[in-house]
Amino acid sequence: MNIHLVAICGTGMGSLAGLLKEAGHRVRGSDKAFYPPMSESLKAWGIETLQGFDPGHLAPETDLVVVGNACRRDNPEARAAEDRGLRVMSFPQALSELFIQERRSIVVAGTHGKTTTSSLLAYLLDAAGMEPSFLVGGILQNFEKSFRFGRGDFFVVEGDEYDSAFFDKRPKFVHYRPEIAVLTSVEFDHADIYADMDQYRAAFKTFVSLIPEGGLLVACGDDPEVRSLAARAGCRVVNYGLGPGAGWRAEDIAEGENGASFVLRVDGEKRARIEVPLSGRHNVQNTLAALAVAEHIGLPSWKASRLLGGFCGVARRMQVRGVEAGITVIDDFAHHPTEVRETVYAARRRYPQSTLVAVFEPRTNTSRRSFFQERYAESFEGADRVVLVPPFDPGKIPEDQRFDSARLAAALEKRGQQADLCENADAVVEMLADLLQDGDVVLVMSNGAFDGIHQKLLNAFKERPGR
Repeated sequence: MNIHLVAICGTGMGSLAGLLKEAGHRVRGSDKAFYPPMSESLKAWGIETLQGFDPGHLAPETDLVVVGNACRRDNPEARAAEDRGLRVMSFPQALSELFIQERRSIVVAGTHGKTTTSSLLAYLLDAAGMEPSFLVGGILQNFEKSFRFGRGDFFVVEGDEYDSAFFDKRPKFVHYRPEIAVLTSVEFDHADIYADMDQYRAAFKTFVSLIPEGGLLVACGDDPEVRSLAARAGCRVVNYGLGPGAGWRAEDIAEGENGASFVLRVDGEKRARIEVPLSGRHNVQNTLAALAVAEHIGLPSWKASRLLGGFCGVARRMQVRGVEAGITVIDDFAHHPTEVRETVYAARRRYPQSTLVAVFEPRTNTSRRSFFQERYAESFEGADRVVLVPPFDPGKIPEDQRFDSARLAAALEKRGQQADLCENADAVVEMLADLLQDGDVVLVMSNGAFDGIHQKLLNAFKERPGR
């Protein structure tokens, strides 16, 4: 087919474009702006891109128009497609109808951990020779991309609870036909589209109801919300976690510079000591979920555990971007206060002797709002110093709802943590360039580009006088 994607440069839409191209479709797309890394990826994949939104971008031979959820109802191309009577789909609808419906769907959903868990699953199935298809929300470093069109029976997909499109306000994951589902956690997020926890919880109730009677739900027993939802499931449920009562349980967890290890027990029976090149308790949980799913589909834990050492991780999840002058710069996507807390904890355990500086940019639609203002003060324990910047593009958030970085800095100081407020990324770089020493670690947390701060920090450390 000839397929046109509107708002192609987004993470999900760009990945879908690559998947469509890999499957043999003729793909092009438009966006109001093109920026790395997706702009460079689209070019490398040979996908034609068009600047701006213009009805003339819809070629006469177009068979399908896929509209990203960044588009509003008045988007010129979306309106033109409707006027011409072209077939129009949302991103998740297109993914479902063109790829998932003919395969066995493994959907990983939850507030936290879904990218790493789905990536682990995709990697394990591929390493075991099952040739899965997948599409996840991060770059798998084993494949250097976030998607693959495989020849196997399984499709691994990250089940996002964000809305599908301006014409379909349901969560993306309602389209994904789960035969096997993972539910990692349920904690309020996306305050821009969910009014409260009841509405957010209802989305996951719908997700659980989609699993067929003969399917499987792998649920994190450490999360009370997940336990409550799993009790409603009409299919078999397997619990995993760190606490008592979990069917798949991790015990005797040890963490170090090369990742984590733990003793795996399944229904009380000791299986093996598992080593995984990931840090943090949350990633032990993610690994348990992946192992439980893998065994269900025919990859026993003893075999899967031997494959884990080859997992190279996911870009922007505790990713070491470089080391200069002995100073390590880490890039992480953490933005929700729970994610920030677990990421700081993981970094502290991975580098126990280092001075750890946590840099945080509030950038998501939720973190730029004041909803979690007080909770963030509890999220940086373990960092020796915290550096904050104001919320990204604050003008888009009403002033009375806006997150206050200065207030957070004051709250951290009151708790006995050293905290600094800088105007922007360049000011952060200027301050840290003179402050940090050999052996120190900078953990940068943002869900966006943060004005290229990671490379700017590395350049500044490299160019310091006396080097």
